Amino acid sequence: MAGEIEIGIDVDVLRSEIRKTYASVSKEPEKDFMFPTGRAWADDLGYPEELAAVPDTAVESFAGVANPFSLGRLSPGERVLDVGSGAGTDSLVAAQMVGPSGRVKGIDVTPEMLARARRAAGEMGAENVEFIEAEAEHLPFADASFDVVISNGVIDLILDKDAVFSELYRVLEPGGRIQVADVTIQQPVSDEGRRNIDLWTG
Repeated sequence: MAGEIEIGIDVDVLRSEIRKTYASVSKEPEKDFMFPTGRAWADDLGYPEELAAVPDTAVESFAGVANPFSLGRLSPGERVLDVGSGAGTDSLVAAQMVGPSGRVKGIDVTPEMLARARRAAGEMGAENVEFIEAEAEHLPFADASFDVVISNGVIDLILDKDAVFSELYRVLEPGGRIQVADVTIQQPVSDEGRRNIDLWTG
């Protein structure tokens, strides 16, 4: 059936619910969600020292699942794509690591998160970072545009993972790298889990 995947979840409904969930994280960061959020959570994940310079405007709405920088620091001058940048925490950490000669592009589908990320970048004076509304399955960048792709807890939310990874490899410079922090499972998903929108978005 058009608009549905095998497990019976309407793709458009899922996308809408994901946007609503993360809009809420942006607007009401103090609220309790099905997942941890905020600076204390990023500290628990062992974020690098650059986190201290990232404004609360971004970090209070941090909703990552792990620390992509644990896979390696970024180097000065590198071009970085942050897939699912949310409120901008990872992008603003990356912007400090790559320095003025580097560039960071953060993409997200939630306008409220993008607005928060842009505010935080302005507060920090980060001129080497830009936040763009775009889907990971359809990246608005030329081939071989980036040295590194980072992502934190976002690819698991996207149904067409083949399309995502095809796009990531397309925009990566040959020899570039992907540093992804995400949720994986080793057991089959229960029927309830496959049909419960709240569980998918959470």
